[in-house]
Amino acid sequence: VQLQASGGGLVQAGGSLRLSCAASGSSFSGYGVGWYRQAPGNERELVARISSDGKIVYSDSVQGRFTISRDNAKKTVYLQMNSVKPEDAAVYYCNKVTTWGNPFGSWGQGTLVTVSS
Repeated sequence: VQLQASGGGLVQAGGSLRLSCAASGSSFSGYGVGWYRQAPGNERELVARISSDGKIVYSDSVQGRFTISRDNAKKTVYLQMNSVKPEDAAVYYCNKVTTWGNPFGSWGQGTLVTVSS
C-alpha cells in the first residue's frame, strides 16, 4: 500500500484546512495510518494517528483542534485542521504505522501547509 498526502495550501491563522491521504493498492483497511509534519529546522513529528480499528492518538499540540478520520471505502485518511496556528506551518506527510505506532514505508512528497498571520 502506497500513501500520498494532498490538500495543503495557504490558510489564515484561525482558519481551517483538510488534508487527504489517499492509498493505492489493497488491504488499506488493515493498516494504521499516521499524519506527521516537519517544519524547517525541525525533526519530523507525529500529529495524529488512527489504527485499523479506529483508535486515535493526537499530539498535545493539536489535541482539540485537529481531527483524524478514515474512510476505508475510499481508501483515504483525512486530517481536518481547525483553529490553525502559525506554528502549524510545515510539510505534512502520511505514512503507515505499526501496531505500536511506529511509521514504516516510504514517506512520499508530503503536502505543504502555509499559515498567514
